[in-house]
Amino acid sequence: MVERYLILEDGTAYKGEGFGAPAVTTGELVFNTSMTGYQQIITDQIYHNQIVIFTQPNIGSYGINQSNYESIVPTIKGVIVRDLANVSTNRISRLSLDQYLKQMNIPGISGIDTRAVVSKLRQMGETVKASIVPVADDHAFDQLHATVLTNQQVAQVSTPKPYPNPGTGNSVVVIDFGLKHGILRELVKRNCNVTVLPYTASAEDILSLDPDGVILSTGPGSPYDINDSVIEMIQSIQTRVPLFAIGLGHELFALANGANVVKLPAEHHGMNHPIKEVITTHIIYASQGQGFAVERNSVDRRTLFITYVDLLNDTVQGLRHRNFPAFSVQFFPDGAPGPDETKGLFDEFLETIHRQEDNR
Repeated sequence: MVERYLILEDGTAYKGEGFGAPAVTTGELVFNTSMTGYQQIITDQIYHNQIVIFTQPNIGSYGINQSNYESIVPTIKGVIVRDLANVSTNRISRLSLDQYLKQMNIPGISGIDTRAVVSKLRQMGETVKASIVPVADDHAFDQLHATVLTNQQVAQVSTPKPYPNPGTGNSVVVIDFGLKHGILRELVKRNCNVTVLPYTASAEDILSLDPDGVILSTGPGSPYDINDSVIEMIQSIQTRVPLFAIGLGHELFALANGANVVKLPAEHHGMNHPIKEVITTHIIYASQGQGFAVERNSVDRRTLFITYVDLLNDTVQGLRHRNFPAFSVQFFPDGAPGPDETKGLFDEFLETIHRQEDNR
């Protein structure tokens, strides 16, 4: 393997061994604490324009297989690991992680003290820009400082045109802000007839398909970088058909109903995250990937009530509208990767649809 460096905008450099594509790249540096599921993480569109550090020390042991993609073309900028396992004993593996990253033109570095980098990120408590480079010289740092990261992540990952995911059950429209395939898999299991629309779809575009329900998908970036027309769409749709919002969709749902969203000091990415269901006090464990959170004191209790809270930092993890059949969660109910105990929220969404149909 060739020598490669991870450099941070504060002047720090970490030396390691390169794998994957021999590309130079720059992105926001975040860490993920998941013990498994590196393929789903690498292909998840929420990591668009980000370099991900894995805290699990050994990554790559089960290769890459066809059933674990969360998008067809990953848009992650780089992968940082402590140790790379390039020998897979998984019988369904088609590629090693190194081979896959080469195909996708994504660079990686192994041999990095990932604990030291993660500790530094926690201390800095802000968005950190970083690059993967072959030489950590003044030119590399100048290029890093000069690079401006886009705030149009959703526009870059959302589907440009509608497409179907056919089924024989309820008709569901999914608004793509950076859609995880795990959401589609859960809807397919429930025989839903799905149409995926771009994030720019208007309320009229959605209602013209006569949906039984609408899902706002996960996605990358800040909800404040989304056009106000999306907020207006949500405000209209929630009064007409059942709505289920996830991740970035949850943050947009909160904004559409008067709440505020704030940037977290350190992003939360990992699985087995403890979350309490408020009404039952039942503790669930879920997969998380968030850089923003709904500000608890900003939630208007006359309009929304809080359904889930984070047990580690008390942030809002779920909301439900008091007057309309609309609810949201910050975490990933589809898992992928992670626990599957929150997949029942998709059943709850369909039950909401059926109740609406019975009341017509």
